[in-house]
Amino acid sequence: MRLFAALLPPEDVIRELAAEVDRLRALPGADALRWTGRPGWHLTLAFYGEVDDVLVPDLDARLERAASRTAPFELALGGGGHFGRGRALWAGVDGDLRTLRLLADRSEAAARKAGVPMGEHRRYRPHLTLARSRTALDVRPHLDVLGGFRGRAWTVTELALVHSSLPRPGVPGEQPRYEAVARHALGAAG
Repeated sequence: MRLFAALLPPEDVIRELAAEVDRLRALPGADALRWTGRPGWHLTLAFYGEVDDVLVPDLDARLERAASRTAPFELALGGGGHFGRGRALWAGVDGDLRTLRLLADRSEAAARKAGVPMGEHRRYRPHLTLARSRTALDVRPHLDVLGGFRGRAWTVTELALVHSSLPRPGVPGEQPRYEAVARHALGAAG
């Protein structure tokens, strides 16, 4: 099962972001990007890839403990950036980034302790992916618009374990599908 740990912004935050994405999609060159659909908007904490079914219960239990040891905290979407010369366009994150990074580290550690192969540790870079491209693109106009975006703050109260299914080959326009298979309250130990 292809899994990752994530934060799922609330619906009112998603609506704000959707209005911003509508502005981005109206810019010249926007049709060269594959835009992530609203159901795919999340902040990945740790990507696990294909996880053996026998490891999932222990991973989930360890994520529940990680969530319970982390107090709720404030975040907001704002600004943006790109990876890989425009191959991935994303919205940035403001707020309590220290606690966000701590929760990301705990989510990665949970997987390692559960026996999920994680490869080399990389510094966590919080972002919400909006669009991708197979080739390098000049996304400066998009970054100019995102630079002025500041969403409302929300209190993060749960961590989700998410199952993702990749699009089927040969199906034009199909998006990845995401399903939260578990949700764990933050600060439940306290």
